[in-house]
Amino acid sequence: MDFTFTEEQQAAVEAARAVFSGVEPDGVPSPALTPGAVAEDIDRRLWAQLAAGDLLGLTLAPEHGGAGLDPVALCLVLRESAKVLARVPLLETSAVAMSLQRDGDPALAAELLPRVGRGELVLTAGANGLTGHDPAELAVTAVRSSSGKSDRSSGDDSSDSGHDSDSSAWVLDGVQSGVPWAHSADWIAVPAHTADGRAVLALVGRTAEGVTLVEQVSTNGELLAEMRLEGVRIEDRALIGNPGAWEWLRALLTTGTCALALGLGETVLSMTSEYTGKREQFGFPIATFQSVAVQAADRYIDLRAMEVTLWQAAWRISTGTAGALPVAGDVAVAKIWASDGVRRIVQTAQHLHGGFGADTDYPLHRFHAWAKQIELSLGPAAAHEEALGDLLAAHPLS
Repeated sequence: MDFTFTEEQQAAVEAARAVFSGVEPDGVPSPALTPGAVAEDIDRRLWAQLAAGDLLGLTLAPEHGGAGLDPVALCLVLRESAKVLARVPLLETSAVAMSLQRDGDPALAAELLPRVGRGELVLTAGANGLTGHDPAELAVTAVRSSSGKSDRSSGDDSSDSGHDSDSSAWVLDGVQSGVPWAHSADWIAVPAHTADGRAVLALVGRTAEGVTLVEQVSTNGELLAEMRLEGVRIEDRALIGNPGAWEWLRALLTTGTCALALGLGETVLSMTSEYTGKREQFGFPIATFQSVAVQAADRYIDLRAMEVTLWQAAWRISTGTAGALPVAGDVAVAKIWASDGVRRIVQTAQHLHGGFGADTDYPLHRFHAWAKQIELSLGPAAAHEEALGDLLAAHPLS
C-alpha cells in the first residue's frame, strides 16, 4: 500500500507543527494533583491560532471558506496536536462540521460552517450514550412535534436553538454521558433514534431550552458533561436524517481518536528513548541493555501497526473505496491497535522511566492519563473486537 501524502496534506502538517510548537503539555495543573477539572474552558488562545492558520477550515469546502481537504489531512493534524496534548476540540469540531457539510441542510451549513472556520463557533458530539456501552443513538429519542411546523427557512444562527416552539419540528428526550468539551461548545451533535428505529443526528444548541449539562471529569482531567435533554425542540433543518449519517460521523470520530493515539504514542516513545539513552547503570546507558532494547523495539512495532491501520481507515473514509469488509471493519481494526498499542506504549514508558514516570514534575504522567482517556474513547479494544467479529460473520472472506 502506498500512503504517500499529497503536497496539500504535507503543508497542513507543517502549518500544524508551527502552531503547536508553542504549546506546553504541562500548561494546566496536573490531573493527578487536581480534585476536579484542570481547566474550565478550552485553550482559547490556541483555538484562535488554529483559526488564523486556516486549520479549523481544513476540511471545509471552499464555498464555506475552507481548504477542501479530506479526513486523512485532518488525522495528520490531529497527530501533531496529540504530541503536545493540545486542549482543543479540533477532532469534534472538524468531524461535526464535515457531517453537516456532507449530510446536513445546505442553508444551515452555509450559516454555520464559515463561522466554524473562523474559530467563532465550537462544535462537539455526544457519542457515548447513557452508559458508554450501548449504541449512543438508543439513549435519545427524536419524535415529530405534533404542533411544530416543518420550517426549513433560514433562522437565528445563535447557539440557542429550538427556543421557538412554532418553528420546532422535533422533540428530543434522553441522556448522553461523557460529552467532550460540551461546556465550551456552541452546538452539540446528538445521535438519536426515531419511532421507526432510524438513527438520526440532531444539532442542539448548548443553551437550548430543556438542555442541562452536568459536570463530569475525564481521566485526563478535562471537563466533560452529562447532557440531559428534556423536551428539547429543534427545527427540522437541524436534524440530519440521511441514512448512515451518524455511522459516518462515529467512524470519523473513532478514526480521529486513533490519530490522537498515534501522535501521543510517538512522543512517549521519543521521551523514553531520550531518557534511556542518558540514564546510566553500571557505567552504561540503560538503552544498551538487551531487556530495555527489546521492550522499546516492541513498542516501535506497536506504533507502526497503529500507523498503517490508521491510514487504511482514514483512506477508506476519505475515498469510499469498497473492500472485503465495510469501512467499519477498517475502523475497528485501527481502534483495536490504537487502544491496545497506546496502553502498552505508556506502560512500558512508565516502567523504563522508573520513578520519573510517576513524578508529577515530569510530563510523562500527563501522557499516561491522556492515553487512558484515548484508549477508552469511542470504545475500548474489546468492544471493537466484538464489532469486527460481527462484521466477519456477516461478510465471510473468500
